[in-house]
Amino acid sequence: MAMGISVEFIFLTLTLTLVLAPLVSANSEGDALYTLRRSLSDPDNVLQSWDPTLVTPCTWFHITCDQDNHVTRVDLGNSNLSGHLVPELEKLEHLQYLELYKNNIQGQIPVELGNLKSLISLDLYNNNISGIIPPALGKLKSLVFLRLNDNRLNGQIPRELGVISSLKVVDVSNNNLCGTIPTTGPFEHIPLNKTVYCTSLCRIGPPTYCGGCAQSTLFTVESWQSVELPSSAAMTF
Repeated sequence: MAMGISVEFIFLTLTLTLVLAPLVSANSEGDALYTLRRSLSDPDNVLQSWDPTLVTPCTWFHITCDQDNHVTRVDLGNSNLSGHLVPELEKLEHLQYLELYKNNIQGQIPVELGNLKSLISLDLYNNNISGIIPPALGKLKSLVFLRLNDNRLNGQIPRELGVISSLKVVDVSNNNLCGTIPTTGPFEHIPLNKTVYCTSLCRIGPPTYCGGCAQSTLFTVESWQSVELPSSAAMTF
């Protein structure tokens, strides 16, 4: 009898664990998203449905989940939001698309975004984000689209981005970047006749090396000619 109770107890425990595990994960993701909500000003009440008392954030507007109730998309582009990003976003372990473009997001890009291993698209363009592009973004091995243009980013394009073999589109135009454009990995495959627009950015290659942060140049990959141009780096691979 005792043995029967023990087996039944173990079976019940395992069943509850399997049932509740996705809910625990969903709550963790909901907590992370609600932390983001609290860091943002939302005059148009776009985030009104983000209720932390719900079991899962999958019913919230602008959130998409997979069949296991894991958050896979955050779509908040052009939503008149201001405020800053939060490191808790790293808890969205299954996130594939983070779309926060055309808002007034300020502050820096959290280093913790580099832990979003499933991320395919990071779109933070047309905001007011400052600081550097975190080298930790080089850990995003599934990343295809990286659009950070039209912000106030400074520093260099991290060399770590050159190891992301899946990367197809990088746009960091209209920032305050300087230094050299990486030449490894996907950065080697800018198609001929495509143009790389730079402000204080340059490529290492014939016939010119222009390291540093003073010279504005335009490079055409096919001919390596340069002319003055007041823009910043925009690359499509």
